[in-house]
Amino acid sequence: MWYDLIFLAGGSHALLPPRDRPPGSWPLPAPYPGGLHTLPASPGQREPHAPPRPGEVLCSALHTHRHRATCVRWLRRAPSAVPGHRKAAGPTGAAQARPGSSSRAAQRPQQARPRLQLPAPLAAASALQLPAPLAAPPALQLPAARGRCAPRVPCVPVEQAAAAGPVAAAMLEEAGEVLESVLKASCLPLSFLLFVPAVLLLLGPPPAAEAAHEFTVYRMQQYELGGQPYGTRSAVLNTEARTVEADVLSRRCVMMRLVDFSYEQYQKALRQSAGAVVIILPRSISSVPQDVVRQFMEIEPEMLAMETIVPVYFAVEDEELLSIYEQTRAASASQGSASAAEVLLHTATANGFQMVTSGAQSKAINDWLIPSVEGRLTGLGGEDLPTVVIVAHYDSFGVAPWLSHGADSNGSGISVLLELARLFSRLYTYRRTHAGYNLLFFASGGGKFNYQGTKRWLEDNLDHTDSSLLQDNVAFVLCLDTLGRGNSLHLHVSKPPKEGTLQHAFLRELEMVVASQFPEVKFSMVHKKINLAEDMLAWEHERFAIRRLPAFTISHLESHRDSLRNSIMDRRARIDTKALTRNTRIIAEALTRVIYNLTDKGAPADLQIFTDQMQIQQEQLESVMDWLSSQPRAAQLIDKDSTFLNTLEYYMGRYLKDVKQHHVKADKRDPEFVFYDQLKQVMNAYRVKPAIFDLLLAVCIAAYLGVAYVAVQHFGLLYKMIQRLSLKNKQQ
Repeated sequence: MWYDLIFLAGGSHALLPPRDRPPGSWPLPAPYPGGLHTLPASPGQREPHAPPRPGEVLCSALHTHRHRATCVRWLRRAPSAVPGHRKAAGPTGAAQARPGSSSRAAQRPQQARPRLQLPAPLAAASALQLPAPLAAPPALQLPAARGRCAPRVPCVPVEQAAAAGPVAAAMLEEAGEVLESVLKASCLPLSFLLFVPAVLLLLGPPPAAEAAHEFTVYRMQQYELGGQPYGTRSAVLNTEARTVEADVLSRRCVMMRLVDFSYEQYQKALRQSAGAVVIILPRSISSVPQDVVRQFMEIEPEMLAMETIVPVYFAVEDEELLSIYEQTRAASASQGSASAAEVLLHTATANGFQMVTSGAQSKAINDWLIPSVEGRLTGLGGEDLPTVVIVAHYDSFGVAPWLSHGADSNGSGISVLLELARLFSRLYTYRRTHAGYNLLFFASGGGKFNYQGTKRWLEDNLDHTDSSLLQDNVAFVLCLDTLGRGNSLHLHVSKPPKEGTLQHAFLRELEMVVASQFPEVKFSMVHKKINLAEDMLAWEHERFAIRRLPAFTISHLESHRDSLRNSIMDRRARIDTKALTRNTRIIAEALTRVIYNLTDKGAPADLQIFTDQMQIQQEQLESVMDWLSSQPRAAQLIDKDSTFLNTLEYYMGRYLKDVKQHHVKADKRDPEFVFYDQLKQVMNAYRVKPAIFDLLLAVCIAAYLGVAYVAVQHFGLLYKMIQRLSLKNKQQ
């Protein structure tokens, strides 16, 4: 900052570059031997190329660095011109003839010129009392025209400020020499000014396209059943990523891989008030070791049993997500083993990741419908025929709805139901094989939510209608659940069947078929009473048993508490197609022997009914299982217009009659179930600096501003010190 340059009265615009000159100004002529040349703003006041009058070169401050540099160049081209030229001008200010000018211009009579007056602030500053003008420079107000001052600004004669010209020139030359000496003696060359932006660009964040990775995340279950909340209660995420190796997890997004996941680590993150938890799943669940799968399946019910305030998400790994995890893990692990200084340095220089979800906070869905599909095969005979009900729930369940494919539970049950519908539809096509039993098939929804679809279906058929197959002679209800693997079959009952009943006959036929045709299969009956004190029923047949309908559930699981029934690990790879085909055949053979009364008619125990053209089609079972397990079937995701439900209804309509949907809607005043949205979102991982970096940057900026403030306040001392240093460098 130098208040040192030249003001050219009336012709100051001549120093400006051509693009910055106002209209009416003249270009600067060639240098005059006697000093610095200027021209008036109007060409009519003097002939072209006339020498300047004394007193027209005054000391002031030009506005921009470019103007000051132009003035400096002209001063250096005529360093001693200003004083001599003023002395030669004379006290009257008469113009001297320039060498080479025309005689006509020299003999031209001179007109009386008004005395040029300077504004008072400029005249006061022209005394050059350092450092006062430098510390508080006055606002420069230029006169509007020659000889006129700006309004309301007092003027002084030009001769009082003319003496400042030599001082300003000397000051300018000295300042230039000091600046050159400082730059030569400095350890930072001028190229450093170009080097600093390059460094800042290299250290700055990458472009926006490379700074963020976008991936899909699936939120943990959130629902209410019987007024009790389950799962996570939050969906919004905007926190910095960490792994469980970090010492501090408070308000951080804790990332875990499934292969390293444990319930203790999950509890640690929740105890330290983590901002969120993201569990990274492998691309193929079948590639995960079985011990890891079993461990996670046992953890899932515990995760859902407790209400979680923070959002919990699941993501399927890819290369970018694994890279983010590894970088975050390395940064988190280094904090525990390094010293305080190393941690501070690493934290300030390392890159972090800000995890941000795109969705809003979850809210309840009040008008959600749970659909079910029913169809029937009418028996041959009178109106009061016994009815056999075959039931299987189609929905799946897991810790995350969008990851719940439910291959075995209960895709296998629906597959067996559809295959039984196909087989018996062929038997009921011909009169001689048309049995005297009504067969009612029901694919229920909401089975994982305490069998809400079955409950409402029973209420509508038993309480709200006068004509229903369920009100007539119901032989028994057969519920199908988890039949896709294993070498065992268990018939779960709430009350052991009495001898002489159709339920007991079916139990006896199952034992006979298994013993005679499939000796490798272990069959047993499991008796469990209904516990109405529990929030959830154990099996679907208990819904029918509560309404005093004889029912049982057949499954390869011995206990209803098996973690396989409610796990996202229940995938297609866990299905044994041969075991599924075998179990389907066992059920079909036993059911056929009951409704056709083959045992009482003397049919041998090893008689195989479904052979040749009537055999169980394993290929069709495989295709149905592939279709069912290829999509999530959580109750929150399937509505009455979903593609899955329409396909299921179409498939049942191929073999059954009177196929229709049945819908369940929660009561608004006292809802038995409440679902929430925002179960699937898009998450962005932004590469950011940690918070400590912002703190250090703020400290550096504050220090810089402080140094600049001190330098401005004590500029006089700073200038003298630089002057002494430059003199020492000259002497050396």
